[in-house]
Amino acid sequence: MCKVLRSGLLSLAIATMVSCQSDDEGIDFDVPTSYVFEREGSSSVSFDGQTTRIAMSEEIITALKDDANTTASLLAMYDHQQGADDFSNAELNDSDKNPRSKTAASSDYFSANATASAAFKSAMDSYITDQVTEVFPNYGVQAAAGTAGQLADGDGIRYVNAQGLEYNQMFAKSLIGALMTDQILNNYLSTTVLDGGTNVADNDAGTVEESKSYTSMEHKWDEAYGYVYGQSQDPANPNVTIGEDDSFLNEYIGKVDQDEDFSGIAEEIFQGYLIGRAAIVAGDYQTRNEQAEIIQENISLVLAVRGVYYLQSGKEKLDTNKGGAFHALSEALGFINSLQFTRVPGTDHPYFTQEEVDTMIASLLGTEGFWGISKETLDDVSDTIADKFNFSVAKAAD
Repeated sequence: MCKVLRSGLLSLAIATMVSCQSDDEGIDFDVPTSYVFEREGSSSVSFDGQTTRIAMSEEIITALKDDANTTASLLAMYDHQQGADDFSNAELNDSDKNPRSKTAASSDYFSANATASAAFKSAMDSYITDQVTEVFPNYGVQAAAGTAGQLADGDGIRYVNAQGLEYNQMFAKSLIGALMTDQILNNYLSTTVLDGGTNVADNDAGTVEESKSYTSMEHKWDEAYGYVYGQSQDPANPNVTIGEDDSFLNEYIGKVDQDEDFSGIAEEIFQGYLIGRAAIVAGDYQTRNEQAEIIQENISLVLAVRGVYYLQSGKEKLDTNKGGAFHALSEALGFINSLQFTRVPGTDHPYFTQEEVDTMIASLLGTEGFWGISKETLDDVSDTIADKFNFSVAKAAD
C-alpha cells in the first residue's frame, strides 16, 4: 500500500514523497518523486540499449517513406550488424544492438516458441520488402482498388499497396507491440526474468553486476522503463513531455492520456515504474509485482484504445477522404497486430491471441482490402476490442 506524504519549510518548495508498505511483508520504504536511484553516489539507472533501439526504429520508419532506399538497405537497418553504415547516426552504426533481434522475442511468450517468433519477424521483413517492391515503383501512380500508388489526404500524400494498406504504418505500429510492448510486459517485467538465476539473492545482498552500479534485477526493471522513456527529454521526469519524445509507445501513451476518458493513464504507468523500482531497492517483491501488473494492464489498454480510435477515425473519413481513411485504418491494423503482445494482469497470456488477431485483420481486409471495407465491419471489430478491455467504443473514438 502506498500513501503520499508532504513536507517542507515555508521558505522551500513543498516536496512530495510516497511511503509504501507491503501488507504481507511489512516492508516500509520511501519512493522518490523522480526516477532517480543511486548507489554510493552514482546513478544505478541504465537503459542505453533501449534508447538505441528506439533511435534505430525512428530512422527505419523515416527510411520506409523514401523510395530511394532498397530492400537490402532497409532490411540491414532493421537487422543492423555492428559497424555497418546503416544509419545517419555514427553511434547507432557502432552499436551491436538492432530492433529485429528483440522483435517477438520475450521470455514468457517466445522462449519456448521459436517458430512463432521467426514467423513474426518474417512478417515484419515482408512489410519492408513489399514497400519496396509494390509501393515504391508506384509512387507516381494514382492508387485504385487492386493498384498500389498514391492517395491525397488533407495532411499530405499517402502511399498504399493494392489493398489500400500503408506498409510503413503497419510496420511502425506493429513494432510498438512486437518490440516495445513485448519486451516490457512479457520480458523485463516478467518474474521469470526479474527473478532469474541468482537475481533475488543478489538484489537482497546488494550485489551489483560487474563494473556496474546496479543489481541485475534493478537493471531489468530499468530496461522496461527505457522502452517507454528512453528518448525522453528528461527521463527522470518524463511526463512533462510525454507523447512528444518518440513515435512509439511514448507518443501513444501521451495521446491516450489527452483523451479525458483516459486521462491519468500516463501518470499511472509512470508511478507503476517508480514505485516498482523503489520496491526492488527495498526488497519488496510483492509490491514490485503489483506495480508490474499495473503497467501491464495500462500499456495493453493504450494499444487497444488507439486501435479502436483509428478504426473509428477511418470509418468517419471513408466516404469523403479515402487517403485519410486508409491512413487511419493502416494505423489501426498495426495496433490490432500489436494486441497479441499485450498481457492480462496475473496471467501468462495476452488479451487477444495471434489467431484472434489474424481473424480481425482478415475481416478488415476482406477480399478487396480497404477499398471494399464496410462501416459495419469497422464497428464489429471495434466492439470486439472494446468489450475485451471493458471500455466503450465512443470513449476511444473521441
